[in-house]
Amino acid sequence: MAQPVALSRLAGDFKEIVAEQYEFRELLYQMTRRDLLLRYKQTVMGFGWAIFMPLVNTAVFSVIFTRVAPLQTDLPYPLFAYCGLVAWNFSASSFRFAVTSLTSNASLVTKVYFPREIFPISAVAVSMVDFAVGSTVLIALMIYYRVAPGAALLALPLVLLVHLVLTLAISLILAMANLFYRDVKYLFELVLTIWMFLTAVLYPVSQVGGMTGRIMAINPMTPILEAYRDVLLRGRLPDPGSFLITAAVSVVALVAAWVVFHRAEYEFAENV
Repeated sequence: MAQPVALSRLAGDFKEIVAEQYEFRELLYQMTRRDLLLRYKQTVMGFGWAIFMPLVNTAVFSVIFTRVAPLQTDLPYPLFAYCGLVAWNFSASSFRFAVTSLTSNASLVTKVYFPREIFPISAVAVSMVDFAVGSTVLIALMIYYRVAPGAALLALPLVLLVHLVLTLAISLILAMANLFYRDVKYLFELVLTIWMFLTAVLYPVSQVGGMTGRIMAINPMTPILEAYRDVLLRGRLPDPGSFLITAAVSVVALVAAWVVFHRAEYEFAENV
């Protein structure tokens, strides 16, 4: 008896979530536009920062991993590293803005009703714009190194969708967790830095052994970054085993995170 009731409640949650997102779609657009303008307000470079930071990091790590401690990669290292960095930065930037998205909008959270998930969704949407801008340099690098994508490029929307789903799921969790426990934003940067080095951002999993290599292999971000390299640079489809598992985990994580967020949002005003 309990199972049908739980399923009925879950179906009701989904119906309400979809209805609210549709009803407040214009608000999401305005929030995203506002956050995008605020992020680069009074900056000289503007959107150039979306290109500058991954380029600088690529240059630094290219010197380290081609001169100081050479790595064997199946692609030109700057191309390998930039592809990983620009994709990783999309998620990392989304998390950084999502973690404080509720607490920094306290007046709206407490006074006006609308689906609160709009805040972390807006953070992800703004970071997606940065991701698109940063990707233009990846195209330039592909032209420079004469790396042409093949038919596998058709799988790019699926890779992007899985990446977006996982990023949104974690963003919802971070925004909610930081609202109830303010320590989250302080621990977050440390965890994010460690997570980056346990992901195949700067070096291939095949070059890392032991426990670290095993952690990198099961890290859900690793198959996503490798999938980008596969479809864009190697001209092949992503590894079906690891990528499909990551896709399934991402979908389950998003469903769980969104439902929990939706059910908890009525308590948000008391904790801001």
